[in-house]
Amino acid sequence: MNETAPNAIVHRTVEVNGVRLHLAEAGPADGPTVLLLHGFPECWYSWRHQLAALAADGYHVVAPDQRGYARSEAPVAVDAYTILHLAGDAVGVLDAVSAEQAVVVGHDWGAPVAWHTALLRPDRVRGVVGLSVPFVGRSRQPPLPALARRFGGTYYQLYFQIPGVADAELGADPRATLRRLLSRASGGQVPPDASVPAGGGFLDLCPEPGSLPGWLTEADLDVYEREYRGAGFTGGLNWYRNIARNWELTAPWQGAAVTPPALYLAGEDDLVVAGTEPDAIVGALTSAVTDLRGATFLPGCGHWTQQERPAEINTALLNFMASLK
Repeated sequence: MNETAPNAIVHRTVEVNGVRLHLAEAGPADGPTVLLLHGFPECWYSWRHQLAALAADGYHVVAPDQRGYARSEAPVAVDAYTILHLAGDAVGVLDAVSAEQAVVVGHDWGAPVAWHTALLRPDRVRGVVGLSVPFVGRSRQPPLPALARRFGGTYYQLYFQIPGVADAELGADPRATLRRLLSRASGGQVPPDASVPAGGGFLDLCPEPGSLPGWLTEADLDVYEREYRGAGFTGGLNWYRNIARNWELTAPWQGAAVTPPALYLAGEDDLVVAGTEPDAIVGALTSAVTDLRGATFLPGCGHWTQQERPAEINTALLNFMASLK
């Protein structure tokens, strides 16, 4: 690391499981490792506030672009994006940065990757933190039919299953896509309807905002636009296209619990938890996570937890990690 700027973000590319992954890193190389796993449609930049703050406290912070995103390689095959590939990448990144263990933090789709890394390789996980998406264990019923029964056949995750359709829609104007989606799922709004209208597209659920939310600037959008330029959205959408395959592959872990120390954080306005009582979420977590050390719901916070409320998230992460020493 640069001795004159120990908390500066540095970038490099590593090969993990045959795929080139871009890493953003900050903090001392010999500090305890924290692995930050982004969601959809994001990249390493969604952790910009955590990279600096955790590094300043002596942690070696690593935020990869996960496979299919931004500067990382995007395999062509849809079945190259299963939860086993993704958890394997997380472990492979730890190997690449010479970390025996790490606190693994995931947001949105990164949360299931973090939870499954803790489930499958608890020996490599000092602690696990899920933002937005809780761990509730493997369902007993196939997930896609269950989603259709619960939300209807036009639920957005079912719309994403159709090859090429959402890819073209979201990729037509990446800046507009990111501006509309990041704004619509932000705090202070009624969570959007998650069903795509007949004859319409996903972005019909995300109208143009009158103004950007306070946590998101045009300069932030500049970065996101650059990161998505040329990469498109197909890699991230392929994660959704493995929902059924993930269910099949994880059958051996039916009923298995996450055993490393764990923390859960979500916004009260997050569309993931909207309409579900916090007590029910905590109850499900407690039954699936043996060492849950806290669950916090942030008033007025939407889906983009660590970007909307960086100070609160940083404090929660630092307190949790301090408890592991």
